[in-house]
Amino acid sequence: MNEKGDMDIQIATATLPTRYGEFRVHAFSPTIVSAEHVALVKGEVRGRAGVAVRIHSECLTGDVFGSRRCDCRAQLEMSMRWIELEEPSGVLIYLRQEGRGIGLFNKIRAYRLQEEGLDTVEANQRLGFEDDHRNYRDAATLLRLMGVFSVRLITNNRAKMEGLRQEGIEVVGRIPLITEPDEHNAHYLRTKAAKLGHLLDPRPVGS
Repeated sequence: MNEKGDMDIQIATATLPTRYGEFRVHAFSPTIVSAEHVALVKGEVRGRAGVAVRIHSECLTGDVFGSRRCDCRAQLEMSMRWIELEEPSGVLIYLRQEGRGIGLFNKIRAYRLQEEGLDTVEANQRLGFEDDHRNYRDAATLLRLMGVFSVRLITNNRAKMEGLRQEGIEVVGRIPLITEPDEHNAHYLRTKAAKLGHLLDPRPVGS
């Protein structure tokens, strides 16, 4: 990315050393996308085919506080390790769309409904939301800004792959992201597979 001119106002860039490796961190202004999304980039990705990309939706309770209701933190860490250890280059986009797009307040309301016996999909529906309220328009915009048009997506979510394709990004393959369930999130993971079509087969697949 050019660090001079108008893009300076829209994209802030710096080096970010992490426990999983060193990345370039790009923060994007909400003047060009809907929220202050972030991308971690390893190596040269511009113009390359089949770049390994993880699109990770914000999960404050899991990513920050280590909630065991979900596997979000485990997926985030596994993705960063994969990009660092297995790929010559890659991108992790951190989308600020909490709670599958319903926001933090409603996510906590959904937690309460789950404590009363609803599953994660039923709780969203009870609150008047779609099963999954996210979209991947901003993710596609960020990828295009970084010169990435062809990806291998680190995901179990078929809807995420289709969402990127609808936004004009070529998805040439999938890198599975399988975590070990425990007593707190096993039902949640089964629900994602049964009702949201998430793929829990660890074998990589093509497009």
